[in-house]
Amino acid sequence: GLDLDGLGELGKELEQNLVRIEDLCYQYAGRRFNLNSPQQLGQVLFEELGLSAGKKTKKKTGYSTDMSVLTQLAGEHPLPAELLNYRTLSKLKSTYVDTLPALVNPATGRVHTSFNQAVTATGRLSSSDPNLQNIPVRNELGSRIRACFVPRPGFAMVSADYSQIELRVLAHLSGD
Repeated sequence: GLDLDGLGELGKELEQNLVRIEDLCYQYAGRRFNLNSPQQLGQVLFEELGLSAGKKTKKKTGYSTDMSVLTQLAGEHPLPAELLNYRTLSKLKSTYVDTLPALVNPATGRVHTSFNQAVTATGRLSSSDPNLQNIPVRNELGSRIRACFVPRPGFAMVSADYSQIELRVLAHLSGD
């Protein structure tokens, strides 16, 4: 089950934070630009602000603005650090906070993921449609998203790390 009100509040809070970070980025850059455009971002960072250009894109047509480059540049100027923060918040908002409510099954009022036994190279279970395994666990925002998953009244939520369980044991217990 999902606490839709909790996700809605979190979505509003994230939107406010994203607007605040956008404004801060524009101040650091000295002008407005599309934060999601690698070309415009490369122009601002490397041509206008004169930061040390990292690697070129794969096609060598522009500057790379991937996470590793922005992380390196964060020590030179505050804009790259804010861009990393913006990307993190934006990704969590679009991937989970905005998307999960639409995945609630109208018949059950719950989100139903699929667990796959034969998809990963490691032989571990994976989750898809939606992938609930990628919700961050080691930060406050991830914890707040996870807290929006709620059990039925009278039931409890159980969290288990199955990464050390061999699939034979799991298959035996499940009768699969």
